Amino acid sequence: MQKAGDGDVVKDAVNSDAKDQTRREPSLYVVATPIGNMGDLSLRARAVLEQVDRIAAEDTRNTARMLDALGIKKPLMAHHAHNERESAQGVLACLQRGESVALVSDAGTPAVSDPGAVVVRCVAEAGFKVVPVPGASSVLAVVAASGLVDGAFTFRGFLPAKGKSRLDDLKKWLACPEPQVVFEAPHRVMQLVADLEALGAGNRDMCAGRELTKQFETFYRGMGDVVFEQVRQDANAERGEWAWVIGASSVSESDAETAQASADLDTLLGLLLAELPLKTAVAVVVKATGLAKNTVYDRALVLKSAGDS
Repeated sequence: MQKAGDGDVVKDAVNSDAKDQTRREPSLYVVATPIGNMGDLSLRARAVLEQVDRIAAEDTRNTARMLDALGIKKPLMAHHAHNERESAQGVLACLQRGESVALVSDAGTPAVSDPGAVVVRCVAEAGFKVVPVPGASSVLAVVAASGLVDGAFTFRGFLPAKGKSRLDDLKKWLACPEPQVVFEAPHRVMQLVADLEALGAGNRDMCAGRELTKQFETFYRGMGDVVFEQVRQDANAERGEWAWVIGASSVSESDAETAQASADLDTLLGLLLAELPLKTAVAVVVKATGLAKNTVYDRALVLKSAGDS
């Protein structure tokens, strides 16, 4: 079935960035790079990397290896989570000198669970052109392979590494009616399994993907309890990053709203209990929300007891 814009595909291919150019106008090109398989680098992305004046990279060593494999030599500048604001100014200075810059991360698309948003915003606010060069995506790869998404879904990225906020976030996400997509680091995947089990997600449909597009790409699909056991039995589970699709909640919309309200109440009470005596915190919440005092008080006792243990 033809989609919007299909009629221009051939013309766009002929007139694309893949054609020979000697110089690019001063713009920031946000270039998606392969998430594992080098064959996924598009012709357009390669042309951009060949034609820009310099490349801002999350890890210059990783990018240098990729460029060496492609036979491309370009000046590299470091742009990562720890220097993002400073490097944004460096990129802007390059553009002001009339240079063109490509922004890349280690894998996938910059600014999607990777550094990049700060420099994009800085460049756009300065009036320079920002050009997306799309490509491989862990998000879309696991969604496409899951069979669990036929409409809306929510991409959450990485969970907090540890602490109460990790479970709080996961609890809120599980209360949402649409499928949830999360990333997890290799050394925390077993913690993710334990957290999902603790929150009663064993009856949810799931798809867990590891090493997407790479030689040892692996998918586990099925009910949560089955997927949890498969991941636990995987001797290589902690050797590659994971992308998970957690299927849509089977609860009704009203049940989801109730669960979200409960999570919001816990968050509000938790913040107040950290600063105020229990009775004062309860009084503030009752006044702010109109909830029954007994309901709020009973929940506050549970949270306080959990915090003291």
